[in-house]
Amino acid sequence: MEYLSLIMFALVCVVLLFGYPVAYSLAGTALLFAGFGIFTGTFDESYLHALPNRFYGILTNQTLLAVPLFVFMGVVLEKSKVAENLLSAMAQVFGRFRGGLAISVVLVGMLLAASTGIVGATVVTMGLMSLPTMLKKGYAPSLAAGSICATGTLGQIIPPSIALVLLGDVLSSAYQQAQLDMGIFSPESVSVGDLFVGAIVPGLILVGLYLLYVVGVAFIQPHKVPPVQDKDDANHLTLKPLLLALAPPLLLMVVVLGAILAGFATPTEAAGIGAAGALLIALLQKSLNLENLKAVMTSTVNVTSMVFLILIGASIFSLVFRGFGGEQVIEQIFADLPGGTFSAVLLVMVVIFLLGFILDFIEITFVVVPLVGPVLLAMGVDPVWLGIMIAINLQTSFLTPPFGFALFYLRGVAPDSVSTMAIYRGVVPFIIIQILLLVALAIWPELVVH
Repeated sequence: MEYLSLIMFALVCVVLLFGYPVAYSLAGTALLFAGFGIFTGTFDESYLHALPNRFYGILTNQTLLAVPLFVFMGVVLEKSKVAENLLSAMAQVFGRFRGGLAISVVLVGMLLAASTGIVGATVVTMGLMSLPTMLKKGYAPSLAAGSICATGTLGQIIPPSIALVLLGDVLSSAYQQAQLDMGIFSPESVSVGDLFVGAIVPGLILVGLYLLYVVGVAFIQPHKVPPVQDKDDANHLTLKPLLLALAPPLLLMVVVLGAILAGFATPTEAAGIGAAGALLIALLQKSLNLENLKAVMTSTVNVTSMVFLILIGASIFSLVFRGFGGEQVIEQIFADLPGGTFSAVLLVMVVIFLLGFILDFIEITFVVVPLVGPVLLAMGVDPVWLGIMIAINLQTSFLTPPFGFALFYLRGVAPDSVSTMAIYRGVVPFIIIQILLLVALAIWPELVVH
């Protein structure tokens, strides 16, 4: 009857494909299977007695307090038009070069991804701001769409990222459980800060490869990325507008990340600093009024409520999954694989990649990682390396046609002149870049520094 756990997992995926809310699908399916198990004597109902303690632990989790604060920071920066001002200033400075506008999009997208950490928000914002301009200036629709989609997904890997906060919390619990299962009763810990540190080098490599690709296109196919300004006009430009636009968000990111990496603040405390700093930037730029503040608060509450409700549903699901012996089934499957740890990690990566077509990173983090994480970590996999690999893998999944979330987000705001096939063609080079990075991290795991 332990295979009921796998049937339950498959049924949840089917229910989600029908469009039912994730949190209710997880909790409802799990409780139905638990009821069936109790009725047939195949499930110990005492497992359900642990639910109140689990719920209390979720609501009092200090690490997860960083989620609403980081969301608040990102939405305030979005409403204060920081990204819009930065893109305009960068386009003025780099516009005289072939590919300059695409380079500006990648750099601004990196900063926006770091501040919001939400793929949909970044793709939609960059799509509305930069896509019409790129098309008007003669950029190839495929390259314009591809660069926006790719930079929009950087929120998965560029710290401080909500995805890394959630992954860090889940991996911390999985790592402790794995060590206890191995008989280590003084377990080592892994923190969100460790994941932030580990993501810096891969994130910078990824941005660098994006820029290298744009520069390569500018030399090989210059007609796809024409300059948007004459060189004579550029002589009248100065760096002052760029510095004024760049300083606020960059300083905020340095303060938030620096406080975490230097050990002066926990991720939650640093998130509080970031939220206050974003408010200060908005006030100094006189772009915050009561209407905007209300919209910011509403958006923050909506996202936070979604995250915690999904986490509660996933907690019920994982508890029932373990009650049916699902963890032992996974261990057995991994043990029977030829190739040992490598094959187990590869299988998990393929499954997560495919699930990325139907689930958001929040659901995958809360549902899949707690199920496979303890088993992989008990096999000797480094938790920080695993977290970074999962983040980049999901980022790749969100870009891959025909189901990638980033493609749907951009399709929703792109003009009709940009065909869906052009969007698909545009993301292919960036998908290849991300797969190459995954391979590089597999070969040289020391690139994930921690």
